[in-house]
Amino acid sequence: MRPAAFITGITGMAVVAGLLLAGQARLGGGMAGEETMSAEETATAAADAAPEAGERATISDDRAEMIARSVEPKAPPSPAAPPSPDPGDGGAPKPADAPQQAETPAGATPSPAAKKAVELARPMADNAGILSFGKRRLQLAGIVPTPVDRICGPAGRQWPCGMMAKTALRLLLRSRSVSCDLETVEWKETVTTDCRLGTEDLGSWLAENGWAEPTAGSPLTSAAEKARQTGKGLYGDDPRRN
Repeated sequence: MRPAAFITGITGMAVVAGLLLAGQARLGGGMAGEETMSAEETATAAADAAPEAGERATISDDRAEMIARSVEPKAPPSPAAPPSPDPGDGGAPKPADAPQQAETPAGATPSPAAKKAVELARPMADNAGILSFGKRRLQLAGIVPTPVDRICGPAGRQWPCGMMAKTALRLLLRSRSVSCDLETVEWKETVTTDCRLGTEDLGSWLAENGWAEPTAGSPLTSAAEKARQTGKGLYGDDPRRN
């Protein structure tokens, strides 16, 4: 009778241990999932682990691992790590999706208005170099306007070259429209610019024919020098005597 009483005692202790382990598993939150065993299953597993009368108390490694997993409390999820602060922002975290502002260049100044070709009707020649449109005037670029009262030629052979220069320009124009490079059609006083009659540049025409002298550094200097060497316009004789 002693062996039977001994085995019965061991079985009772195993059942009690299984119930205690099941209660601990319930308190630890380990009852969810396929790996969780109920109290009855734990008790049954413990009872199965107890040997019957005349058998040795043995348990397999797989069975022991299953029981250990069933009573092991699950670890709570670790909190997400906070974003690392940006040293340049005084320690405050910097959002990853913060929009970047485009830099605006400081001290930017608007570019001046570009000149465009403007057609002007019925120009009047004040002299060989200045055109008038009512009270507004345009001075041809690259030349020095020839005064109307200029006198050319040696003593005894002088002639009114300034008036002749103006007449030559008036005969070229014949009240036809010209195209001038201007920023605006509402200019005031006198503006210096390039003007053309068709494809003929008026300043170049006066310099090439000797009716006006070039300004310092003008691209028309070579054309005016050629006119002087060949005795054209201001550099020649009175054309009325030819």
